[in-house]
Amino acid sequence: MENHKVVSHDDWLAARRQLLADEKEFTRLRDQLSQRRRELPWEPVEKDYVFDGPGGRETLAQLFDGRHQLAVYHLMLGPDWEEACKSCSFWADNFNGIDVHLNQRDVTFLAISRAPLPRIEAFKKRMGWTFKWVSSFGSDFNYDYQVSVRPEQLASGEAVYNYAPSTMTIEERPGISVFYKDDNGRVFHTYSCYARGLDMLNGAYHWLDLVPKGREETGPHRMSWVRLHDEYER
Repeated sequence: MENHKVVSHDDWLAARRQLLADEKEFTRLRDQLSQRRRELPWEPVEKDYVFDGPGGRETLAQLFDGRHQLAVYHLMLGPDWEEACKSCSFWADNFNGIDVHLNQRDVTFLAISRAPLPRIEAFKKRMGWTFKWVSSFGSDFNYDYQVSVRPEQLASGEAVYNYAPSTMTIEERPGISVFYKDDNGRVFHTYSCYARGLDMLNGAYHWLDLVPKGREETGPHRMSWVRLHDEYER
């Protein structure tokens, strides 16, 4: 970094304006992509999924909590895990406080994991998270939305993730799923994304993209620096 190019203010301003033009074009393209995302066809949700939450058992339709739109973060916490995935927890640290704003736009936000509710509640308390987080333990929900893989699929190499065959070696992976419930109570799956598609929900990463050193992530273990937020060395 010490050898980075240094110029006069006028030269810096010219370079910044050139980059600004590219940033504006990127913003326009992102808006177009977001519109295409909203225009995707929907598929009906045929199964009757039931979840364990702080208020008791709830169906998928009940998770909407009176709103039309439901946004789900699939947080990696397996049934026998003591802690959630460190990377998923990095994402979840960005979620506190957003639900009240989303509610005003007819959106209910929550996290779903396969771990039983007591494990979820204990880890949630440790992390200080306030968003709703429910358990899909005992249902097909995580499998149907491609964020969990059955042991026999791992053994046979038939796992699928991010809409393609996967070489994944663990049963849990992260993702986002979005649902819509119409006025007749019918529920539709409108969108899901995985892998690098999740970057858009991590505000800390967007800040890192602005600073000179960037994310400083290279190689196959690019996120090895991430820890649970109470485990970083002071």
